[in-house]
Order: sequence, then C-alpha cells, then structure tokens
Amino acid sequence: MTTHPRVAARPAPIVLADPGLGENAELREFLRAGRARVTPGQAGLATAGAGRLVPGLRREEVAQLAGVSVDYYVRLERGRAGHVPAAVLDAVARALRLDDRERADLHALARSAVTRRRPMRPQQVRPGLLRVLDTLTDVPALILGRRMDVLAANPLASAFFADFGALPRRDRNMARYLFLAPGARELYRDWPAAARDAVAGLHLYAAQHPHDPDLVDLVGELSVRDQDFRRWWAARDGVERRHSRRDYRHPVVGDLTLDHEALAPVGETDQTLGLHTAEPGSPSQHALNLLAAWTGP
Repeated sequence: MTTHPRVAARPAPIVLADPGLGENAELREFLRAGRARVTPGQAGLATAGAGRLVPGLRREEVAQLAGVSVDYYVRLERGRAGHVPAAVLDAVARALRLDDRERADLHALARSAVTRRRPMRPQQVRPGLLRVLDTLTDVPALILGRRMDVLAANPLASAFFADFGALPRRDRNMARYLFLAPGARELYRDWPAAARDAVAGLHLYAAQHPHDPDLVDLVGELSVRDQDFRRWWAARDGVERRHSRRDYRHPVVGDLTLDHEALAPVGETDQTLGLHTAEPGSPSQHALNLLAAWTGP
C-alpha cells in the first residue's frame, strides 16, 4: 500500500468583528495618543496644510498605513474588533512608529478586549478516509478541513502542489498556499480565478463560524501580506465551486488541464475530499502518470 505524509489538523477581516464586545477605554486612549504624536510628514504622507484640524494622524491615515480598512481600524480603536490578528497589530504598531515596549503594550491591550471562547476542537481524519486516500495513486487528492486547512494529502498531491506534510502546521492551508507560496501563481494558468474562489470559500466558512479565532488570524495575515487578498476579501469577490476545470503549468511535467471535484464525506462536518482528475488518454493524463512515476520509489 502506498504511504503518504498525513497532516493533522491567519485590509479586511471586518466581517469577523465581534459586535457584542464593549469598548476598551485603555486601548482607545492608547491608540489615540499614538496617532496624536505622529505627524503626516513623519509617516511619509502628504500634509493637508493650514486647513488640517489635527496635528497627528487621522484614523483613515493610520488605516492606510497599516493596510486595513478605515471601518476596521475604527472598531479596533474602540475595542470592538474582536480577536485581532498579531499581524494586524504589528502593522498598526509600525504605522504609529511604536517601540518594542509600546508594541507589547498594544498586543496586551488588544487581548484584554476579547472575551474568552472555548477553542474549536482540532480536526482528525478517520482511518477509513485515510485508507481511501492511500488507494488514490493516480490523481492528486487532498482532504481539506476548516478554513481550507490541509488535513491529509496523497503523494501525488504533495508533488503537484506542495509537500504539506513537511510544512509547519500553521502553513498547511490551501488559501495560504495560493496567496503566499512562491510557486502557486506560476502553477495556476488563471491564478486570479482560483484565488478568488478560495476567498469565496473562506467567506462561506466565516458565515458559518464567525468567531473562529484561527480564521481571524488567517484572514488578518493574508490581508496584511497580500494586496490581492485584501481587495477581494473586502469586495466579497468570487464564487465557491464544488467542481471546476483549471489549466496548470507544472514545473516538472508541463501543461495540464484537470477537473476538480470536492466531495463531502458522510458524517464528517467541515471536511471535503478534493480530487483532481484528467480525461482518460489525454496529454494531461499522461503528464499525471509521469508525475506519479517521478514520485514513486
């Protein structure tokens, strides 16, 4: 039986805000004081001249510098942004030119504004599904969980996309792969379409699990690190697809056209089996066969 690495089971994170949280006066005053002491010139922004009413930065200017939406920054300053990703707090700290101690204070104040929630139980793939994955030797196959986390992958999927089993646990995620992995944009011939579909999938998950702190971290990190994700997330762009046909340019076996099917295993909440198949006898099938042989013993 074929063996494969098994994987166990974060601007615009605005829709993930926590409307039930009260205001945090300490955080509000800390951020207001930080804005007041940084001039637009110090921040590299054009000044507004004599008509400017505030000596420091406006809220919209901090939002611009940090790469988040104005609405999100306003809620952050009011202590109503819920669980704020560390990447977003670091971006705000850079915008306000905070030193290391002040940066630590910002993180502590933001944490104090969040109500405690029971963490979601880690997902596991049942043994029967893993055995199914073992039998799929001629098609790339993955089992995705919450937030598009990669829970398991067969060897051909590891060779076609990335060796997820060798990545740090937090990086085993298809959305993070699409937007941050070095070769992802070259692998997909129409990368924007695939990336927008991933954003749509995260939006659908967010509607079902709006208070998942790992989702907030994922969206916050991608919003800060990738302008395409930030724009598409804010626009709610894209449509989640259970099936699609995509063109690829693989660095080892060249051009392929594969059909993607996402199947929901019965009895497993928030898990899907993703299969990437080629038409029998086609050049794409021949390329997959070559890649399978390349990954074999």
